[in-house]
Amino acid sequence: MNTYKNLHHIVVVGGGAGGLELATKLGNQLGKKKKAAITLIDCTLTHLWKPLLHEVAAGSLNSCEDELDYLGQSHWHHFQFRLGRMDRLDRKKQEVSLAPTLDDEGNEYIPRRTFHYDTLVIAVGSTTNDFGIPGVREHCMFLDTRKQADYFHQYLFRSFYTAHAQKEPLREGQLHIAIAGAGATGIELSAELHESAYQLAEFGLDQVKPDTDVKITIVEASDRILPDLPPRLSEKVSKALEKLNIETCTNQRITEVTADGFKTESGKFIPAEIKAWAAGIKAPDLLKELDSLETNRINQLVVKPTLQTTLDENIFAFGDCAACPLNTNSNPDADEKGETVPPRAQAANQQASMLVKTMRQRLKGDSSLPVYKYVDYGSLVNMSHHTAVGYLMGKLSKLSGSVMIEGIVARFVYISLYKMHLIALHGPIRMGLSTLANLLTRKAKPRMKLH
Repeated sequence: MNTYKNLHHIVVVGGGAGGLELATKLGNQLGKKKKAAITLIDCTLTHLWKPLLHEVAAGSLNSCEDELDYLGQSHWHHFQFRLGRMDRLDRKKQEVSLAPTLDDEGNEYIPRRTFHYDTLVIAVGSTTNDFGIPGVREHCMFLDTRKQADYFHQYLFRSFYTAHAQKEPLREGQLHIAIAGAGATGIELSAELHESAYQLAEFGLDQVKPDTDVKITIVEASDRILPDLPPRLSEKVSKALEKLNIETCTNQRITEVTADGFKTESGKFIPAEIKAWAAGIKAPDLLKELDSLETNRINQLVVKPTLQTTLDENIFAFGDCAACPLNTNSNPDADEKGETVPPRAQAANQQASMLVKTMRQRLKGDSSLPVYKYVDYGSLVNMSHHTAVGYLMGKLSKLSGSVMIEGIVARFVYISLYKMHLIALHGPIRMGLSTLANLLTRKAKPRMKLH
């Protein structure tokens, strides 16, 4: 299906940060001028920036206030949105097929549909990797989607309300929270949950004593937290966690999850009835079944530096679902070692910007496409309203290496990352008005969502 039959049809599958930014920019630059037809496909109706999901889970962010409607975005930015989940690909016919869409009762309300493409861009992101560990899927909560984050929030509230109302003593581990994985998501979630416990007690659930009844533990298989980031950043964050009485258990590989807690390879048992899994990612299983496209061991589509898949030059992939050779100015030999671009938001943003140029060149018939080089601008870890810690790279690194930042400065930089995403989607004026509206209404509502 092509709205403009004589135009090149670019289909983007996946409305995460990268996919939505790409569709928006292509719509503004190509769709508006009728130079190409742009279609965005996603299995949900709304978008929420994935790095915010831990705040939704803890209740410090109301997902209803920060979500974006795909249909409205498509209308204002000259692309079309189609609801559905891609489950089949026919490379010979250049068609993607969407599975029937069902309502909550299992009734079909959108039938199976197929869409022809001239260029296909796959940006379906990543999901949590449970590594096949027994009990993870049955007993842990995840933060891959807004729906999962909302469920976590409701589960957390029910747990605290139950503890507040019950007359008998708390069970061991009843309000203990264990988080598998000491990456940025796990650490930021722990800090938000720490704040939530005190907020709930302050707003009336005072039978729960955060200092004694609530215990938060982060479990990590590596020998330090934030194993993929510089050691000095790990040290800074470790000290911040200590101040919040959040326990970190490193060198503890989880071997089984039960309803009561985590079992580790060393024989340690960590009691917790509230468990979150943030210990690794993989691309969706669907990708390894897409008409024989090449994938790696975690289902990522293997792509060239142009972001074209290795077996089909008309299909591109980027973001967490793509295994792109790591080619950087600072480390030009990385691709020879088999290293790939890390699954980080800044990589998806950079790749989306490059693909806009790529699509314009394809429309001109230019076979010489841009090559992606990853630029590491640093990393930030936000510890709720307590502090933020991170390092910056880029132009500063040429003078003095990475620059450590913390406190108000780091917090400001962290917030600016989300604002940059909003600018890419809405432009600076609408982003500024939205920020002003939030500032004006902040004092009129509690800091956390209380329902």
